[in-house]
Amino acid sequence: MNFPVEFTKMSGTGNDFIIIDHRTPFLAKKEMSAFAKAVCRHKFSVGADGLILIENDGNVDFRWQFYNADGSEAEMCGNGARCAARFAHSKGIAPESMRFRTTAGIIQAEIKGTGVKLAMTAPEGLMLDREIVLDQIAHKVHFLNTGVPHAVCFVKDNNPTPVKAWGASVRFHEFFKPAGANANFVEVLGPDSIHVRTYERGVEDETMACGTGAVASAIIAGLLGFVTSPVKVKTSGGELLTIYFTLGDAQKISAVFLEGPAHFIYEGRLNAEALL
Repeated sequence: MNFPVEFTKMSGTGNDFIIIDHRTPFLAKKEMSAFAKAVCRHKFSVGADGLILIENDGNVDFRWQFYNADGSEAEMCGNGARCAARFAHSKGIAPESMRFRTTAGIIQAEIKGTGVKLAMTAPEGLMLDREIVLDQIAHKVHFLNTGVPHAVCFVKDNNPTPVKAWGASVRFHEFFKPAGANANFVEVLGPDSIHVRTYERGVEDETMACGTGAVASAIIAGLLGFVTSPVKVKTSGGELLTIYFTLGDAQKISAVFLEGPAHFIYEGRLNAEALL
């Protein structure tokens, strides 16, 4: 590997990412996990919730390799996808309306100023009304895969929710083995508004926002009759995401979009000591 390595730090509603133009590869696939784990360390390296490598693809504008902070590979990340799209457009890699490949499928994105609107892959695996005991109290938990597996639990007041403790219990619950699930705790604020706090796999803690979790939470809230599309989602970081979806007969879900900000934070160069 030749150092220094240029990178960009970006944030999607408080979910932060290291993004690297990897169209001229310097990492083998087998090296990517350890590289991500090293550079995502806070205090010892750049620090981030995840690493995104932008690569060439012969059929769409680009493809990504996405890794969580613990080095695990993720199928999809809504906040990361918005950041990747805006990064790719800024570097001349993709036009304002683009398509790119993720492990979860091909994502369509449209640049809208400092924000991005994503057409999400079709959700799957819906399960409603499973019961999980948290702090000796039974809670109903629902499930939807929006590119990443998500469990959703509704609470009356989200401010005191012990997200890290409850999230770990849900994330590793036998219902969701072997892959596990992200855990979303949701307070309904109004007929088109919810507050979501998310415990993410790979980070193993609460993050400031989770795009795919916001999508899963909004859709399930819609299926349960709590809200109607479009839904404004308040994140832990305080910023808003907007979720669009259409619900049909037999719980059919279609036309799912995620819209929100994607901010450039800074650009820099990684030295070899960032990996120590």
